[in-house]
Amino acid sequence: MMNHAIPSHRRPLRYAIIGGGMSGLLAGIKLKERGEDDFTIFEKAEAIGGTWRDNRYPGVACDTSAHSYTFSFAPNPDWSSYFAPGGEIRQYFERLVSRYGIAPHLRLNTQVTACDWREDHWRVTTADGSSLDVDVVIAASGVLHHPNIPEIPGLDTFSGARFHSAQWDDGEPMEKRRIGVIGNGSTGVQLVSALAGTAAHLVHFQRTPQWIMPCTNRKFTEAEKQEFRTDPAKLEAARNDPAAVARRARFTAAIIDAQSPELLEIQEEAERNLDQSVRDPALRELLRPDYRAACKRLVFSEDYYQVVQQPNVTLAMGGIERIEPSGVRMADGTFHELDVIVLATGFKTNQFIRPTQVKGVDGRLLDDAWAPNPTAYYAVCVSGFPNFFMLNGPTGPVGNFSLTDIAERQWGYIDQLIDELRAGHCVAISPSPEAHAEYDRQREEASRETVFASGCKSWYLDAAGVPQIWPWSYAHFIEVMREPCLDDFVLRRSLTPA
Repeated sequence: MMNHAIPSHRRPLRYAIIGGGMSGLLAGIKLKERGEDDFTIFEKAEAIGGTWRDNRYPGVACDTSAHSYTFSFAPNPDWSSYFAPGGEIRQYFERLVSRYGIAPHLRLNTQVTACDWREDHWRVTTADGSSLDVDVVIAASGVLHHPNIPEIPGLDTFSGARFHSAQWDDGEPMEKRRIGVIGNGSTGVQLVSALAGTAAHLVHFQRTPQWIMPCTNRKFTEAEKQEFRTDPAKLEAARNDPAAVARRARFTAAIIDAQSPELLEIQEEAERNLDQSVRDPALRELLRPDYRAACKRLVFSEDYYQVVQQPNVTLAMGGIERIEPSGVRMADGTFHELDVIVLATGFKTNQFIRPTQVKGVDGRLLDDAWAPNPTAYYAVCVSGFPNFFMLNGPTGPVGNFSLTDIAERQWGYIDQLIDELRAGHCVAISPSPEAHAEYDRQREEASRETVFASGCKSWYLDAAGVPQIWPWSYAHFIEVMREPCLDDFVLRRSLTPA
């Protein structure tokens, strides 16, 4: 067993944390808990919050239960509803900065452009040309921070307002406007539900329909919130709500085995929701996907099917031929006149820390190590890149479980690896090429059995159609993250190779 206690003769370490979102803040808080203060959190934007800073569009909310979307050490008794709105989540992370004294460690408006390994440390360079030498780099840049702008002919010719959902223009009025929403993932569905009530007309453009899971986003009463504030056991019970735990167990069993009875249950629930919610048979069939439920990321909504049946909402299925100054021309020739176009077209999810240039051992670029696809040993570290650790990195369970839970468990794993540096057992640690390759082999083999590989196109897949997401159970994730297998790692014990 590894010794998790802080060695009394530990070597003081310097840290660079890249990203001031949920994972970056977690890393800073955990370092402070250990009495380590020599760390800097680099954030390219003007404020912390990551995804929840950028996504401020109407209706934005988390589809994980609010009490599950908190750190175990910082429960929040004040969530307003079962699924928290984005603004409340952003405020939760802002409060953590204050509570744990993270502000002095933040460098906002600072883009890290390069990380270069220098034998026993990293040199971190920022866009203003300054540099910082550190022992450890924590890449906490997340997945959803490079907006995906579709290559639609004529997009730049549109004369009205146009913006991506993650670049929302608060100054642009939406009431009594003709609005087009392009994209039908969770963001598109949330936007349609939020905007349709006041729009003059709303057109929802989608190439392929999504399976919509029913949900109820009930409000917490003031009495319940007061109970959460005064009774820690009640608050902990809310974090481990049996219904949420059961849903997670069913979902994780379903996605790792495309033939599982759990997936059949989810499929039947999604079909029942569609069949019972949409009256018009023709519209119902337009909204019926031709792939398995959960092949793409499931979308949850209380009211989307009801909203698309409103008289001021049009469902535009199929391809877009081009965008013209006054609206959108479909491939079938139909034209939709619009005042506003919102691109709910997601993100470039294979970028992670990029465009930061990362050079590892012998000057090897991370871009080259990640050709053709980004990968990380158990989603946290990369062979040939010592003392470089990732939170919510490539091939992790980002679509499977609560991201706060994932990040906490990954940090517990990473922290044990850093203990080897603290103890002076080595100056550099990274997974061996053999261990990293074996992890990828096992992952790709397991992914063939998952629902992600059952025949749809999604951001979970690489160019060859292989799922690039965690293909195993939640229990396996917990077990793997409990303790690193040091036999899988190369520990360099001095500057002179042995």
